[in-house]
Amino acid sequence: MLASGDVVWGRGFGAEGQAVGEVCFHTAMTGYQEIMTDPSFAGQIINFTFPHIGNVGANPDDIEADDPHALGMIVREDVTAPSNFRSTEHLDAWMKKHARIGLSGIDTRALTRRIRSGGAPNGVIAHSASGEFDIPMLLQMAREWPGLEGMDLAITVTTETHFGWEGGVWRLGFGYGPEGAEDTRPHVVAIDYGSKRNIFRNLVQAGAKVTVLPATATFDQVMSFAPDGIFLSNGPGDPAATGEYAVPVIRQLLETGKPLFGICLGHQLLGLAVGAKTSKMHQGHRGANHPVKRLSDGAVEITSMNHGFAVEKETLPANVRETHVSLFDGSNAGIELTDRQAFSVQYHPEASPGPQDSFYLFERFVGMMK
Repeated sequence: MLASGDVVWGRGFGAEGQAVGEVCFHTAMTGYQEIMTDPSFAGQIINFTFPHIGNVGANPDDIEADDPHALGMIVREDVTAPSNFRSTEHLDAWMKKHARIGLSGIDTRALTRRIRSGGAPNGVIAHSASGEFDIPMLLQMAREWPGLEGMDLAITVTTETHFGWEGGVWRLGFGYGPEGAEDTRPHVVAIDYGSKRNIFRNLVQAGAKVTVLPATATFDQVMSFAPDGIFLSNGPGDPAATGEYAVPVIRQLLETGKPLFGICLGHQLLGLAVGAKTSKMHQGHRGANHPVKRLSDGAVEITSMNHGFAVEKETLPANVRETHVSLFDGSNAGIELTDRQAFSVQYHPEASPGPQDSFYLFERFVGMMK
């Protein structure tokens, strides 16, 4: 049920019930389990453009958090029996277990075209095995939901306490094994605004020791861990709302001169901390095939993206250089400070299952700390 009053009917799977949020589309052909568990998708219902979602089942390794954060999924074809040696359960069973709603049999191309032309709408995804729905109530839910603009969701998905991260990237036959001795590695304190686990795995793979702190960590709390560098994670919601408590801390951290690296929401928060502005995008960028131009040498990276807000490049101050731009629409995709060891990107260099063009950014960050 869209806030416009339009009803899109399909076949329900997963859990029964209803959930209200923003309806967005995602163009990745692989990684639906990682997408559903990405905390950046809190408050969102995902319309998958790839038609065959669920065909490789679900497993306990391909997750970015313990539970899904996306509210539900909309797919074209019915979810089939899994066909993959790594599968441990059917996607339908996985969705039921985690209380997430799915709809199949939807013309996902038509819904995607609608979002592209009219922007990401508010909507309700609902599943009733009886086929009976209170349509006026669902419409009221969709119309009364305030939308993501002005909403701080990082506070709802962040860790509640600090913890040390162990384990590098996944390898066939080994899983997420440890990557060498940590006592001599540079120490990264990562502020969790809704982080994906693969970020921490890539930091370990690049040669760092990682400690994770909540989004509300103060400057003194961060510095009490004696970091060699600070990482600002991805996350959901409006960066301006999260920035009310995050930006003052980031500004203090910049004054220490320690290397700082941000991804996605962390990129937007760094932009706000140096005086730039952010704004909500018309449809957002969500997919695993987004071309980004690196301005230093003209190289093009194929990247994974998931964001509905962007840093306005026209508002960047004189001490901030734009480093990357989206080749889809020219929006900002990276910045670096000219007077500090700080940089950030709008896309996801830790993408799993891929693409992996941008792993060099983790190596650059670890190199700065060394």
